[in-house]
Amino acid sequence: MPALPVPVPVVTIGLLVLSNLFMTFAWYGHLKYKAAPLVAVILVSWGIAFFEYLLQVPANRIGYGHFSAAQLKTIQEVITLTVFCAFSVLYLKEPLHWNHALGFGFIALGAFFIFHRW
Repeated sequence: MPALPVPVPVVTIGLLVLSNLFMTFAWYGHLKYKAAPLVAVILVSWGIAFFEYLLQVPANRIGYGHFSAAQLKTIQEVITLTVFCAFSVLYLKEPLHWNHALGFGFIALGAFFIFHRW
């Protein structure tokens, strides 16, 4: 693979953020449209998820080697929660509470253990 003009972590994390935007809308965007038929919602979600995969797969392919598989998954989960928090508040208009922050803090602690060199 030829050298990238942008550092691998920047490309990997950037692609993962973009893929998560698509994924979050594919999985949760339909919740505002409860009247839409389930089959239609599933088909639209699959269509959106296609674009998520176009970003997710290259992100993991590019990032693997610089990051371990466990680190890639951890990055993915932290990004997923971050994107979901923003989506939940801004799109679904659902507030976040202290227990959400505490739970996400425990996940961040888990990320620390994954990335710390022992």
